[in-house]
Amino acid sequence: MLKQVAIQGIIGSYHEIAARKFFSGEEIDLIGCDTFRDVISVVRSQPDIFGVMAIENTLAGSLLQNHELIRKSGLTVIGEYKLRISHCLTALPGTIISDIKEIGSHPIALMQCEKFLSTFHSVQIVEKEDTATSARQIAEQHLKQHAAICSREAAKIYGLEILAEAVETDKQNFTRFLVLAQSDISGLSGEDKSKASIVFALPHTIGSLSQVLAVLSFYSMNLSKIQSFPMLGAAWEYLFYIDLTFSDYSRYKKALDAILPLTQDLRILGEYREFSTT
Repeated sequence: MLKQVAIQGIIGSYHEIAARKFFSGEEIDLIGCDTFRDVISVVRSQPDIFGVMAIENTLAGSLLQNHELIRKSGLTVIGEYKLRISHCLTALPGTIISDIKEIGSHPIALMQCEKFLSTFHSVQIVEKEDTATSARQIAEQHLKQHAAICSREAAKIYGLEILAEAVETDKQNFTRFLVLAQSDISGLSGEDKSKASIVFALPHTIGSLSQVLAVLSFYSMNLSKIQSFPMLGAAWEYLFYIDLTFSDYSRYKKALDAILPLTQDLRILGEYREFSTT
């Protein structure tokens, strides 16, 4: 059955690669969106549309605005995918590196290639809306002396030549993507689930966070991530986004029941299977 999947960006983007890998073996119809907010709107518009959204990167950290978009949307996280990000320097066929006058890409991609880009002393570095869009623009407008930082897939799709590969500074460069739907339509039973994303607020009292963490530790919940986010209209108060991994679903549910009296506005954003490369 054809699945419709909304992503931020266009064909050849890392979002597209993550979406195809998560739904490997299934036929998907991609819906390209200009912004993450648009991805949320598209998924909310129809119950059978999925969304794939980057949530954090090992080098750049968390995309805080995406945490809030998901929380406010009411959508459910049904899965995750961790994609190894490897950037290429690409340009029109026949271009040599000494010809390049401008290099463009998404600002995070440029940041991830800072060491490589620092070797270009007289080249203008330009921030673009997307890695794949940068490649497509060079191809469609036949921009000589321009180069894009993008994926190998994008270079192939838009007919660009790869001038340098693996130009990211740190080779342990991964982006984690969340898969979203209107409800939990993953088909997983509780026993098949091994990870959860939750969010809550805490009273502004001494030890409120440590109490919650102590309870989660008692129930053998592994915190794979904890992220604070300022609460609008409440100075110096925060929401806490937590990812938990577990091997016993019933014990996980007991842990949530135990922290419920200690928290405010506790919400489960999603329960799903933890991504594994094995």
